[in-house]
Amino acid sequence: MKLNLSVKAGGVFAVIAGALLIWALPAMSQAVEGKQYTLLNPPQTPEIPGKTEIIEFFSYGCPHCWHFHPFIDKWTAELPPNAIIVRVPVSLGRPQWGQLSRAFYALQATGDLKRLDGALFDAIHKEQQQLFNESNITAWVVAHGVDAAKFTEAFNSFAVSTKAAHAEELSRTYQVDGIPKIVVGGKYVVQGNTLEELLVNAQQVVATVAPTAAVKGK
Repeated sequence: MKLNLSVKAGGVFAVIAGALLIWALPAMSQAVEGKQYTLLNPPQTPEIPGKTEIIEFFSYGCPHCWHFHPFIDKWTAELPPNAIIVRVPVSLGRPQWGQLSRAFYALQATGDLKRLDGALFDAIHKEQQQLFNESNITAWVVAHGVDAAKFTEAFNSFAVSTKAAHAEELSRTYQVDGIPKIVVGGKYVVQGNTLEELLVNAQQVVATVAPTAAVKGK
């Protein structure tokens, strides 16, 4: 993976979080293999037919994913209907991060994900809360208005277990060794030396491989 700021299985690299103002950029040239992206080998079949699928592999435990989140969240909101971002939480072999993957899908099941998505990142990285086990995570979500029984049921449900296991399977098939990682259309692995460059290149790759899925207004 070219992005050298990502959290990898072996450690954490320093992050330089720039102002990711990709929305102010002019029209871009075609993305080039080896520069803006590499090709996944073997390519994978997107799971959402009829749309340009953009997968973001991430973890709430990853500090670079925390910095990245507000900007990719804004980009997501500006994509047209024929493009969709699929967020896939991964553990990179860390059991504590596996608990956070379950939290993502449990909050999705209770309908609280959109409301608490950014807050969970902030709680871990800004407030330094140790939300790495079911007990602490549950206490935190309950303090933020989530029904305790519903969350506990969802967290331990077969559906959440299945989704979390599938996310780990995707991390293997997509050869995820560092996050954040963005893959477009099952085969275009976006490259970047900074978080800013990663998102700019993602926009460029999407505009190249699926021009009708460029950001609105571009």
